Amino acid sequence: MKKIAFLGLGVMGYPMAGHLANSGFDVTVYNRTTAKAETWCQTYSGKLALTPAEAVVEADVVCICVGNDKDLREVCLGLRVL
Repeated sequence: MKKIAFLGLGVMGYPMAGHLANSGFDVTVYNRTTAKAETWCQTYSGKLALTPAEAVVEADVVCICVGNDKDLREVCLGLRVL
């Protein structure tokens, strides 16, 4: 089974990650608002990561769904610790 890291659970990301989980993928999510990621994990039985780097460690595919360039930089810079 492919492991997917999904970073960003906003209006688009939340359902997109959910569709991946419902399709049988092993999805680990990261969201800046941890409570939203926790709710997603309860709904879809996914895994929660507390940092972007933690989310991508074992991922085969990384999906990033954030609202603007500033948010994208923040998430990607969080990946540098790898």
